[in-house]
Amino acid sequence: MTIDELTRVINQFVTAKGWYADDTKFPQTPRNIATSVVIEASELLEHFQFGDEPADKAALAGELADVANYLFQLAYLLDIDLTQAILDKLKVNYDRTW
Repeated sequence: MTIDELTRVINQFVTAKGWYADDTKFPQTPRNIATSVVIEASELLEHFQFGDEPADKAALAGELADVANYLFQLAYLLDIDLTQAILDKLKVNYDRTW
């Protein structure tokens, strides 16, 4: 499945939950979704809090999925071609040194 296909599935879910409705308690604004990306990304750290390996890989996979869901939705809301953005960034990074 492509990023675009996954984004469509995510949007179907968000729509089914009513979160794109004007009267939702959970407005899907770019700011709110960006905030959610950071919150979910920080939850990844809980799985490495006391060691180098996650205690529960399935739970970690769920957190990774949460981050991806919000990330794909944010790119959609801002009309960013995430596939192209990733390819462009990789090209830039090939020329960087750390």
